[in-house]
Amino acid sequence: MEFSSTLVELHTIEKMREAELEEARELQQMMLPKVFLHAATVTIGHEFHPIAGVGGDFLDYFEMPDGTLGLFLGDVMGKGLPAALYAALAVGTLHGVHKTSRSPSDVLATLNRRLMIRGMPRRHTSLQYAVFDPVSRKLTMAGAGMAGPVHMRVDGCSLLELPGVPPGLFAGSNYESVTFQLHPRDSVLFFTDGVGDAFNLENDQFGMERVLEVCQRHCKRQPIEVLHMVFAAVNAYSKGREQQDDMTAVMLHVSK
Repeated sequence: MEFSSTLVELHTIEKMREAELEEARELQQMMLPKVFLHAATVTIGHEFHPIAGVGGDFLDYFEMPDGTLGLFLGDVMGKGLPAALYAALAVGTLHGVHKTSRSPSDVLATLNRRLMIRGMPRRHTSLQYAVFDPVSRKLTMAGAGMAGPVHMRVDGCSLLELPGVPPGLFAGSNYESVTFQLHPRDSVLFFTDGVGDAFNLENDQFGMERVLEVCQRHCKRQPIEVLHMVFAAVNAYSKGREQQDDMTAVMLHVSK
C-alpha cells in the first residue's frame, strides 16, 4: 500500500512538472514576434528551434519612434528552464531601453550593468543588437560573443565580425557600434551558435564555412526561403543526431 501511494505521488509530481513546463513553453512563445515585420522596404523574419521544451535563445524586432527598425538576438549560456528564465530577464531589460533611441553599444552596456547588478553566477548571454535606418539604408550593430552575422548580396556573401564581451560576465564592459551600408536586395542573416555548432553522427560540426556556403548558394532566393534553407541544411548534415544547443536565426532584407 505504501509503495502504491508513493507511485501515485510521483506520478502527480511528474504531471505537475509537465504542466509547468508546458506553461513555460507558452510564455516563451509569447516573447517571440508573432508575425514577420514589414516596414517601408524592409522585411524581418525568424526561425526558432529550441532543443528542449524551453531554451535560452531569445529575439525580437520592432519599429522605433524615430522610424528606425531594431532587432536583437541572444543566446544564454546553458539550456532548459534556468536558461529560459535568464533569457526572460534579458528580454525584459532590453524592452526597457530599446525605445530610447540609444546606440546599440549603449544598449549592450546598459544590459551588462543591469545583469551584473542581479549578480547571477554562471550565467551570461551572447547578444547582437542592430538598428536599421530605412532612409539611409545604414545598419548599425554591436555584438558580444556571437558569430556573424552574414551580409548577403546578390554577388556574394561575407561573414561580419562584432567583437565584445557577453553581457553578464564583467562589470564595466564596453561595446563598439559598427555601421554598414546596405543596398537594395541586400540581406543580413543573424544566427545563434547552435546553427554553426550543430554536430553530425561523426561528431563533426556544421561550422561557419557551411553557413556561408548555404547563404552563397541561395542568396538570390527570397530571404525567408534562405532561413528555411539554412535549417534544412543543418538537419540534413546532422542526420537525425540530437543537438545540444538551441538554434535560432533572424533575417533582415532590404527590397529596394
